[in-house]
Amino acid sequence: MAALRALVMEAPPSVAPVVNGHRRLRGPYTIGGAILRALVPVALERSPGLVAEHDIEIRAVAPSLRPLVPARRQTIEARLTEDERILVPAPRRTLRIANGIAEFVRDCLEGPRTLLVDNLHEADPADRELLRVLVRRVPDLTLALGSPEPPWNDAWEDTWEDTWEGARVVEARAQGGPPDDYVTSDGTSDDPRAYRAYLSLPPEERALRHDRRAAELMADPAAAEHALGAVPYHLEHGGDVDAAARALWAAVDHCVTEGFLHAVVELGSRGLRLVEPGSDLWWRFTHRTATALAGLGRRAHAQELYDQARRVSVDPAVHAAAAYGTAMLDARDRDPARRDLVRARAWINEAIAISTLLPDRRTRAFKLGFDQNGRALIELREGRTDEALGLVQSAIDLAERDLPPDAHPVHRMVLFGNRAQLLARLGRTEEALADFDRAVAIDPGFPDNYLDRGNLLFEIGRTEEALADYETAMRVSPPLPEAYYNRAELRLAAGDLYGARADLDHVIELDPGYLDAYVNRAGVLEMLGEHEAARRDVEAGLALDPGNAHLHGVLGQLETEAGRYAEAALAFDAALAADARLASAWANRATLRFETGDARGAVDDLTRAIELGEDAALYFNRATALDALGRGREAMLDLRRALALAPDDPDVRAALERHEKAG
Repeated sequence: MAALRALVMEAPPSVAPVVNGHRRLRGPYTIGGAILRALVPVALERSPGLVAEHDIEIRAVAPSLRPLVPARRQTIEARLTEDERILVPAPRRTLRIANGIAEFVRDCLEGPRTLLVDNLHEADPADRELLRVLVRRVPDLTLALGSPEPPWNDAWEDTWEDTWEGARVVEARAQGGPPDDYVTSDGTSDDPRAYRAYLSLPPEERALRHDRRAAELMADPAAAEHALGAVPYHLEHGGDVDAAARALWAAVDHCVTEGFLHAVVELGSRGLRLVEPGSDLWWRFTHRTATALAGLGRRAHAQELYDQARRVSVDPAVHAAAAYGTAMLDARDRDPARRDLVRARAWINEAIAISTLLPDRRTRAFKLGFDQNGRALIELREGRTDEALGLVQSAIDLAERDLPPDAHPVHRMVLFGNRAQLLARLGRTEEALADFDRAVAIDPGFPDNYLDRGNLLFEIGRTEEALADYETAMRVSPPLPEAYYNRAELRLAAGDLYGARADLDHVIELDPGYLDAYVNRAGVLEMLGEHEAARRDVEAGLALDPGNAHLHGVLGQLETEAGRYAEAALAFDAALAADARLASAWANRATLRFETGDARGAVDDLTRAIELGEDAALYFNRATALDALGRGREAMLDLRRALALAPDDPDVRAALERHEKAG
């Protein structure tokens, strides 16, 4: 800590006292909670509206502040019992929370400030993500980071230099604290004298000290955060194993609800070491931990837990849930090449077979419907939309027939949302919209349904309603990149290039890894004539996805406009090699070929583009190329088709009249 203290003499005033970032203290947001406990009470006096604007993020990161920060926006899951809370937030939810906290901190601070963090190497990935976002989005913030080892390991997800590029960051090496009691440091002291003294105590004395410390922390005003970190740790090393298991389960349940998946894996794995295999709590730990592992893409470890459950338990409900979970590991794999839908079908059929035999009518209706919904995903990915719709319909029928009217509302919401998406795929638009309305009515605070309904409304031309849905999603959620991206597409379709650019700018500010935002913004910048900025976006996008067809297509346009025709040809070739159905690449390569004297090649490329989708401009351009080849009759046919598609286009009409006069 000496280096950190020396730094304070030269750095701007600190946001809070030096924060020990060890996740063992207060859980996944040990650092984030310290920041909020310092800022929120002051903000409540100066600008309570700012606090209310970020209620979701503050309540998630610092549970001890919930009495001060009422829930203004809340999904229905917060009011449900454990068995009805079936949604596990995606890993990206922590990025939404981090952006919301960054905006709150940015608006609270006045002038340059310093954040001093020790034990960075022991911080939870959620806290590390928050620090990255703070550096990127809060101006004039200096971080002083204490760590006895370089923190640029895998948990940072990129290199130190890339993470903090452009930020004012000072690295300081932590030096070890005073030789006080290891237990009162909540097991985070790096003083070897304190640890040796701790180990020299008899086991009973160590356990007694841990129990006393747990009691102290549970009486602390920030007990809600201690319950996610230090309290379970002390109880694990104390004298009451059952109390430790219950504390770990409460922490796991909280972290699952909030989407803190890394913490779920760590806490759940610790819980599994304390409970009797085959017990109810053992299965709950197993199920939650495996679900979190799957969400993080750690498929092999999740598979091991499901296999262990099958080896240990003879409970039909356990086997059904394990079979469902195993099926989803294959069906939902992020890499389509790794999906095994045949194997997934076998596992989901086993889940359905077991759930069909469950004796309790209500339990059977829920679990069987849940499994049928899972099989619907597999049917959909195998191209059988009608079969998928039938399965979702069957799950809805079960819920309506055998569940009490108010039971399992989230399950019903998911089913209505899924049926809506399947109906939309089948062109049954009004029925789909009705189901989206049902899903939104069940939980008006759930943003995903607004996005999905907005997309369908946009697709059928009801743009004002789509815009309203996108902006509602923005209001009910922490900062949501997807909503801004969708609004950008709507604005782009309306010809509002500057509005689309502003939204895409914000998407990339919220999530620098949002590939499609680079694709679209590069295209917008190219249309606005900002070629160098467009090129930077192309380069950034290709760094994320080197084979992206759309980006290679934009690069081809940029090279064409710069007169680098050979480079442009290579870029278009790369685009079409990646996606031969990209009509814009065929059309733009045709332009390049025509301008470089290859009219025949231009005709060939435009023909391919037209096969992928008729457009008046494509016929007009092909007519021009056909004229250059002396094929006037074919050119006239193309112009007539272009006029049929765009009867008000003066250029097409004038060209056709010239042809008709010529003969």
